[in-house]
Amino acid sequence: MEHTRSNRFYALPSMLTCASLFSGFYSIVASINGDFYPAAVAILVAGVFDGLDGRVARLTDSTSRFGMQLDSLCDLVSFGVAPALLAYLWALIPYGRYGWLAAFLYVATTALRLARFNSMAEEPENKSHDFVGLPCPAAAGAIATMVMFFRYLGATDTVKHFSILLLVYLLSYLMISTHRYLSFKRTGICL
Repeated sequence: MEHTRSNRFYALPSMLTCASLFSGFYSIVASINGDFYPAAVAILVAGVFDGLDGRVARLTDSTSRFGMQLDSLCDLVSFGVAPALLAYLWALIPYGRYGWLAAFLYVATTALRLARFNSMAEEPENKSHDFVGLPCPAAAGAIATMVMFFRYLGATDTVKHFSILLLVYLLSYLMISTHRYLSFKRTGICL
């Protein structure tokens, strides 16, 4: 019985997960077209759907290993590839190999972060409610809000600022670090 339930497909949380994937894919397309502000907004929208899918799955008692794997695959696109491509096309191209290496490292560390999260979630002795390493939606949100902040300051096109290159490297490190971050999943803080 448990084996059947753990691999089961639940439509409602899976649709929310796919909405997050759609937002991430839209961000990629917008970045390629040079529409950096909408690309950044799409990443933040993906974060909203990512927060909703898990919450809905827990509220409706429809969590499953299938849903967890689907969520991670979609997160790699929405919070790994989309922000890396946004950062690369928006600000990292002028840095040549250091720019594309930063973007690649960001994607690779997102994948590593998600793999570690999934493997830790399957360990029965893992009782911690904290995240180990910066969650990838938070890292993606940092890149997206940076694009939006520069737009607020008047930058409407690509930018070249060394701090952006450093930030992408820093976020990559923080995702695979062993620093602990508070999770709001099981606390009374979250709405």
